Amino acid sequence: MTSPFPVLSVLRGTVTPFRGPGEKSAIAKRPIDGLVRVHRLGLDGDAQADLTVHGGPDKAIHHYPHDHYAWWCTAIGDHPLLDDYGAFGENISTRGLAEDMVCIGDRWRLGSALLEVSQGRQPCWKLDHRFGGEHRVNALCVRSRRAGWYYRVLEEGAVQAGDVLELVDRPFPSWTVLRVFGLLIGGDHAAHRGSLEALGEVTALAEAWTRRRARLLAG
Repeated sequence: MTSPFPVLSVLRGTVTPFRGPGEKSAIAKRPIDGLVRVHRLGLDGDAQADLTVHGGPDKAIHHYPHDHYAWWCTAIGDHPLLDDYGAFGENISTRGLAEDMVCIGDRWRLGSALLEVSQGRQPCWKLDHRFGGEHRVNALCVRSRRAGWYYRVLEEGAVQAGDVLELVDRPFPSWTVLRVFGLLIGGDHAAHRGSLEALGEVTALAEAWTRRRARLLAG
């Protein structure tokens, strides 16, 4: 099993104006001081503006590796958002863990809560706007495969910065977040139809990405 990873920051956000009249977002997450409850739909006090595409049991908690920040500084230059945690709207920040080291269906103990990896994060235009609109952050996330991932909550509990994230079980060791993201979002399915078909064995895959796989197979 993988060694425990210290949790650098735990973050949550509220719904605030974002772009244009009436358009709102909760992508601006802020670090939490002290213990926070983890429930079925995520961190206590965390919010999402558009529940048709964000939040829900399969996207309860977003994890983004802080390791990627140095790459982003090189890719787009210095940016104030990269000076602190939460630039990508993440709820959990760690160092030493990335998309090629995490698998769909992994069960991780976060503080006293038990989480299960459900899907990679599918980035959208909101990242471009958050970074000022002058950088193609969304496209770079897809091209570089540095998008992070989501958890569902299997056992509620509590967590705070300084706790650890520890792997408990890995039922699908061949299906890293990186590999699945490449198939379903990065365009790799065109050259790897067999892998797309075999992905059906991953019963822990989020419902939205299961539907996406079906559409790609049908196309």
